[in-house]
Amino acid sequence: MTGFSAVLTTGIYCRPGCAARPNPRNVREFSTAAAAEAAGFRACLRCRPYRGEAPLVASAPELVCRSVRLVLDGALDGQTEQHLGSRLGISPRHLRRLFAEHLGVTPDHLARSRRAHFARRLLDDTDLTITEIAFASGFGSVRQFNRACMDIFREPPRALRARRRNADRLVADGGLTLRLPCSDELDWDLMLGYFQARAIAGVEHVNAGTYRRTVAIEGNPGVIELSRGASGDLLLRVHLPHWEGLIHVAERARRIFNLDADVAAATSLLGDSAILGPLLRARPGLRPPGTWDPFESGVRAIIGQQVSVAGANTIIGRLVQRHGTAVPGLRQLGLTHLFPTPAMLATTDLDGIGLTGSRARAVKAFARAVAEERIALDGSASSAELLASIVATPGLGPWTAQYIALRLGEPDAFPATDLGIRRALERLTGRPVDGRRAEELAEQWRPHRADAATHLWLAGGA
Repeated sequence: MTGFSAVLTTGIYCRPGCAARPNPRNVREFSTAAAAEAAGFRACLRCRPYRGEAPLVASAPELVCRSVRLVLDGALDGQTEQHLGSRLGISPRHLRRLFAEHLGVTPDHLARSRRAHFARRLLDDTDLTITEIAFASGFGSVRQFNRACMDIFREPPRALRARRRNADRLVADGGLTLRLPCSDELDWDLMLGYFQARAIAGVEHVNAGTYRRTVAIEGNPGVIELSRGASGDLLLRVHLPHWEGLIHVAERARRIFNLDADVAAATSLLGDSAILGPLLRARPGLRPPGTWDPFESGVRAIIGQQVSVAGANTIIGRLVQRHGTAVPGLRQLGLTHLFPTPAMLATTDLDGIGLTGSRARAVKAFARAVAEERIALDGSASSAELLASIVATPGLGPWTAQYIALRLGEPDAFPATDLGIRRALERLTGRPVDGRRAEELAEQWRPHRADAATHLWLAGGA
């Protein structure tokens, strides 16, 4: 990810591309906005760094990336760095040392900066009250929100709202609309088509350039909608039972279209490949598909083994109709149900929906393992731990493990035995390719094999 430039003489930091032209001798570079703020700099009023997303640096190790993901998911909302460290199996002191070395900021500072930036966008873009914004952004109180704004932006929330520009405010016909910044190129139409072909009937629906789905917020049903905005960012429209914790809804929504993928780093590595280079140039904005719910994607992956996409859609649609939670009043949006929870599927009868006996047992074993937390889908497990836990589940193999990891956002996941990938490689290399040969070819594409897999899928017609 690109860093931020802070000017020593003005005390202001800017994002790349800002029109300001300070003397280079007075500029100090930071990898994150939070690090610049922790050093005492405030956001530029011209380029408004808080409107972008750049929480990571490309060189950060996997443990740091997992830690950041947990922070963004709210691991420090009402919890301590010690609690976060215990989830990751390290001491809080070592956690802070890693953050300081790779991000230039502590976990607590990153969490507070993230909340404040999200709140600042709500102040600009919405008409939510100050109190609603405080809790929507993950702050524990309005007083805490006021203090963060003073520390980071040097002004209280009401003064910040008075600064918003006429073009900022988003007006929605129902629901609340937010911008989801996207720094790199995104092939919206191509990725939307991917999700449309695999939409789970009743839970997901794609129509007129918009992706919609049902969500459960603390057990209560809601709906999110994603569409492309005029500026190139995505627009998230939410219909929720309350606004508390909205920051985490927005974070999960970003992952559906993998908005935080490091496209530039993947292109730099894969672009010179004789096999992948032409594919990347043909589809420069393609990213590995993400997911709102990794469990849901895992169930779909198990059901989709050795059947067509259309066949898998039919079966999982029946599963939702029979075992999902009905949500009335959404049929006009093409939505009817919440996806079943792991606890529901772990004990339910899956006969009569078109699954073979072995596949039904695999779905239930996966659901049971997730419900019992033997498979961690919250990003706290390392890639190796995640893959090992899935493969250890009866009926699940390497392909399923790698596919789930890819949808979960693991950048180096690569389902080498996938038929679509092997067919694409055979056509591109002119030689037979089995799973072992696919693995050998993919070694040169580490650590961005998920990007390689996604381009190969589409090249193979998947």
